Amino acid sequence: MFGIGTSELIMILIVALIVFGPGKLPQVGNAMGRALAEFRKASREIQEEMSRISETEVSRPEGRKTED
Repeated sequence: MFGIGTSELIMILIVALIVFGPGKLPQVGNAMGRALAEFRKASREIQEEMSRISETEVSRPEGRKTED
């Protein structure tokens, strides 16, 4: 996962705890989780669209071009 090891992850969590404090840390984690979920959803949609486009290109006859 992004080349982050256990020691680096622990250091990031300690810095986050110092910067945001124990009261805000759950809210920050929740917001980060939602942002990551949205990013994954958008990434999946882009992959599906690219796959759909490539399938359309493969199934199109050689001599014909479509106008967009």
